[in-house]
Amino acid sequence: MSDFVLDASVALAWVLDKSVPVYALDVQREMLGGKRGLVPALWHLEIANGLAMAERRGDLSGADVEDALDQILTAAASKLDTETDLVSARDALANARRFQLTAYDAAYLDLARREELPLATLDRGLRAAATKAGVALLK
Repeated sequence: MSDFVLDASVALAWVLDKSVPVYALDVQREMLGGKRGLVPALWHLEIANGLAMAERRGDLSGADVEDALDQILTAAASKLDTETDLVSARDALANARRFQLTAYDAAYLDLARREELPLATLDRGLRAAATKAGVALLK
């Protein structure tokens, strides 16, 4: 059983932001307290990409990237949604168009709608889309 959908923006903030947003810390505390996030299949790739980009920009060293990945995977006790891949490209495109999102962000929105779970995200556009779509945001 999962308690909310976890967007990669929150988990990446734990290790990439110089001053971690209070919201991201609150979500991390919830997870360390036993709450579980549900993530789409692309989540791990988004985490890896965010860390690779940070290394490329010089924000993190190679060793720091490995440590950051371990920290995220340890803190984010998440369940992987296996149905995300079954959502058609047309559905992702429709949601991306409707809410002015990337197809990746549309996958998080769709997952939260499908599972009737609140969404944890720091992405302003995704937060706005969730509100428009009637998807609750994790407080």
